[in-house]
Amino acid sequence: MKASRHSKNARSTVIVDSSVLIDYLADRPTSQTGWLEQNIGRYRIGITTLILTEVLQGIRSDDQFAETLVMLEHLAVFEAGSRNLVVRSASNYRALRRRGITIRNTIDCLTATFCINEGFELLHNDRDFDPFQEHLHLEVVRTEAVS
Repeated sequence: MKASRHSKNARSTVIVDSSVLIDYLADRPTSQTGWLEQNIGRYRIGITTLILTEVLQGIRSDDQFAETLVMLEHLAVFEAGSRNLVVRSASNYRALRRRGITIRNTIDCLTATFCINEGFELLHNDRDFDPFQEHLHLEVVRTEAVS
C-alpha cells in the first residue's frame, strides 16, 4: 500500500468502495477482494454511510440483508453527508468537469472527496475514481492479482 502524506491513523485506514464489497459478498474473486481478505486484520477497514446504503439496496432477501448489515457494521462506518463534504464534493466535480471529465455517480464523487479530506486510502474497482487519483490526489490501494 502506498504511504499516505497524512497522519499515522489516516495511513492505516482504508475505505472499501461498494464496487469491491459487492464482489466480496458475492464471492467473486478480484485483485481487490483478494487484497481485502489478506489485509482485513492489518488495516482499519471502513465504509461510509453512503457505501453502506449502496450495498444494502442491492440485497433482495430479508435474511441476506440482515446478515450483510451485521457483517458490515463490524467495519468502521463513517458519516458522509456533512455540509462541508457536499460542498467540497461539488467543487471537486466542477474541477474535473472543467477538465472535460464527467463523474457518472454522485456517491463516487462524495466517497472520493471524503477519502481525500480524511487522508484515507480507497480500495475500489471503479474507473470513476481514476480522475480523482490523477487530478485531485486521491490515494488508492494498489492491488496485484491474487492467486
